[in-house]
Formats: sequence, C-alpha cells, structure tokens
Amino acid sequence: MGKEFYEDSPQAKAIFDEAGQICANGLLKVMFEGPQEQLTQTAYCQPAILSMSIAALRAFEAHPKFQSIRIKYAAGLSLGEYSALAASKTMSFADTLRLVQKRGAFMEEACKEAKGAMAAVIGFDKNKLAGICSQTGTQVANFNSHEQIVITGHAAKVEAAIELIKAAGGQKVVLLTVSGAFHSSLMQSAADKFKTVLNDAAIVPMGIKVVTNVNGLPQEDAQTIRTNLAEQITAPVQWVASVEYMINQGISEFIEIGPGKALKGLIRRINPNVSVHNIEKPGDIEAIPL
Repeated sequence: MGKEFYEDSPQAKAIFDEAGQICANGLLKVMFEGPQEQLTQTAYCQPAILSMSIAALRAFEAHPKFQSIRIKYAAGLSLGEYSALAASKTMSFADTLRLVQKRGAFMEEACKEAKGAMAAVIGFDKNKLAGICSQTGTQVANFNSHEQIVITGHAAKVEAAIELIKAAGGQKVVLLTVSGAFHSSLMQSAADKFKTVLNDAAIVPMGIKVVTNVNGLPQEDAQTIRTNLAEQITAPVQWVASVEYMINQGISEFIEIGPGKALKGLIRRINPNVSVHNIEKPGDIEAIPL
C-alpha cells in the first residue's frame, strides 16, 4: 500500500517518512509488506489511509498537470475528512496524523465497552428505514448515496433491524466487517475524550474550503471545525448532502485521492452527470484528462 508512490515521488516519500517517524509502530513496513491482517487493525489502517492519501496528493501537486486545475473544495467520508483538512492545509499533516491516532485509540476503547455492528442497506425506502431504526434503537451512520444508507448500533439491535428490513421487502442488506458501531451514540465516550485533544489542535482555515460530514457544508471557523470533528464521531456522515452542495456551487469535476475507488462510485451514483477521477497509483496522474 503506497509503495509505488514512495519509490516514484520524492514528495510522497517525504510524507511517508514523516508518518513513519510519528507512528513508532513500524507503519511503513506493514503498509509496504503486510501482513494484511495487521494493516487492517485500527492502529495501522487509519494512519495508513491518511498517509497514503496525502502522499498521493503531494505527488500530484508536483506534477505539471496540477498547475492547470483550481481547487475550490476538499471533502472526505468519515476518516477522509481528516485527509481533506490536511489536503487543504487547514491542519499540518503531522498534526492531522496525531489526531487520527488519538481518534482511532479512543474509538477502539469505545468498541470494547459495547458490542456494536454496522450494515449497509441498499435500495430501500428511506422513510421505512427511519421507522425501523426508531423501532429497533439503531441509528443511521452514513448517507453514502441515494440508494445506500448504513445503519449502526448495538449488534443485537442491528441484527433485529436487518430482519425487519428483509421482512419489509429489503432486497440487499450487507453486514459490514467492522469492529464497532461507528457514528453512533455508542461512540460518545470517544467523542468526549477527543474534544479535549481537539482543544489543542492547531487549526487555521486556508483558501480551500472543507465540506464537513456533520452538515454537508463548508466550515471556515476553527472552533466550529473542532466542534464538528468531535460530533462526527457520533453523528451520521452526510456524504450525499456534501456532494450535492459542491455540485450546486458549480463543481463538475471531482478527483478522489487515496486507496480505493469507493467515493468515485458513490459520487457517480449521487449525480451521474459529473466527472470523477481517481489517483491511487502514480500512473493514475498521467491518465487524468487535464
């Protein structure tokens, strides 16, 4: 994961080396060599995704193609909001990485307090789903697209919700492989601890506006960003609202930077009329039609 950028771009290598110094747990070795089971652990996975995303961005910024684009907004889904904050230079990469480490540790602690679960519900009526969530005590974690909503909560309650969704005609419900009920009230202890850490975070909004998960709107006030980052741990991710806000402001081209192409697919489902490009390896930069 990320090894091609490390070997191809001095700018990307600098980010990875900085991450390796901050994360004194052999992060780069696990990213580049595995094993996969270790990489997917919270202590490695979240710093790895952030580091890979910003390293890829730095490689892109050093490419001549970058000079021809004008960035208006940055946004990311859940953990991706931290990549967006670092990408916009609202926070330094080092400070962002340290926050992500703390956030991951606090969320892992919260997961041990109660057994949680999450499930993706695809192609099901939103109003019916809201009723089932209310009936079972589950919550919405993510509004990923118009067709895909993720629910979260106590494992037993999520199982009960899945049964009711299927009984009501739901054709596709996927139980997610996660360690807890993220973006739910079960994460409140993590949010409370994180607020204290955020008070000391150096947040300086720059020219690129970051569209936040909590309300799908750009925030330019440092204290509001702190408040939203703490609330994001327990609140649903408003990804549909975020994408639609940017499109309504005239954005017609998106570039997803980092591992995977999940956001590319979601954005196209939200609005098939926009262009979405992806950068997850050096060759992808050359392929962008700019």
